[in-house]
Amino acid sequence: MKSKLRLGIIGAGSVVREIYQYLYFRSDYSPLLEICAVADPNEAYRDWFGDLAGLPADRRFADYQTLLAQVELDAVQVNTPDHLHCAPTLAALQAGLDVVVPKPTAATLKDCHAMIQAAQQTGRFLGVDFHKRDDPRIKEAEARFQSGRYGTFQAAVFYMVDRLCIANPNHSPRFFASPDFAEKNTPASFLTVHMADALMKIINLVPVQVRALGYAHKLPALEPIAVRGYDLVDTEVLFHTGAVAHIITGWAIPDTAWANTVQSGRLICSDGLIDLALDMPGLREIHADGIFEVNPLFKNFEKDGRVTGYGISGPGRLYRQILDLRNQRMSEADQRESRSPLVLGFHTALVLEAAEKSLAAGQRLDSGATLGTTIDLRQLVVAELGAAAARDYGYT
Repeated sequence: MKSKLRLGIIGAGSVVREIYQYLYFRSDYSPLLEICAVADPNEAYRDWFGDLAGLPADRRFADYQTLLAQVELDAVQVNTPDHLHCAPTLAALQAGLDVVVPKPTAATLKDCHAMIQAAQQTGRFLGVDFHKRDDPRIKEAEARFQSGRYGTFQAAVFYMVDRLCIANPNHSPRFFASPDFAEKNTPASFLTVHMADALMKIINLVPVQVRALGYAHKLPALEPIAVRGYDLVDTEVLFHTGAVAHIITGWAIPDTAWANTVQSGRLICSDGLIDLALDMPGLREIHADGIFEVNPLFKNFEKDGRVTGYGISGPGRLYRQILDLRNQRMSEADQRESRSPLVLGFHTALVLEAAEKSLAAGQRLDSGATLGTTIDLRQLVVAELGAAAARDYGYT
């Protein structure tokens, strides 16, 4: 009977510094994990994490292939950029390991589908850390909506907008290490993922059509490094019932905003309304740097040194499931249930890719706005993956 999972870390960049280091070393889930090795092509990141974990030099690798070949493991966490999730995940699953990745599952439908198929074919566990699913406000909204008390879902507006400094490569200190981060990761790919997944978790409906509108005003005017990208993206999602949602995301609000991210959501139903008030997490600081909102629900530093919150419990729960699976304490029904979130993750990836395709084929106006085209999601899945796969994901 295993009491710990032998875990390899693939990628030790910003997401590990901001979130996962606390999961690995300072959480209620840390006793479940034995950090055995790290792989990262960036030597500074690799050594920072290796020192933090107390890893010897021969457990610090420049590539994941060598890590998988030389270290005996139970699982890996793939913390690479989104477009690099697929290859190490497939390699780990095929090596008989279980895998955890941060949201989204992958950057493309083909990669997402390949990862889900590999997990099914190998019988190994693939867990995706969509941490909004563990936000107590999202969970409560889901339970209340699914009870039927609000009637039929009709429309929603969700938004998540970041301070300009998040995407500004000229800001010191730079939020992301790469100066071209905001060019490679639009608000649709980096932020819409949170709100689209949370909304679809609540309403449990299949998206059928997407149209996006993009606005490029501030980022292209930055100096000395300009960003060829969108400040704001409005992704309109139509569901099979005729209900509609607008998911508005961006990173161009002033740096004087009271939080790095300002966010909320409202669902309008036939018999009521749910206002999530996500941008009021409960703690507001006033100090020399201004007024700042702190979200202790996501990441809370306890007096005893532990770090708690849904940003920690979400991935921690995935590791508890892996340990149960490895110890044969997970029933077949529970195993099937553990795979069902992957379909929701696929629908989320589908909305994101459709939004990007909508903007790419859209009409650019002199004002800096881009009017995206309408993307039929069933047609997109069939074109990318075939009719059989489309049926597997709910598109008959």
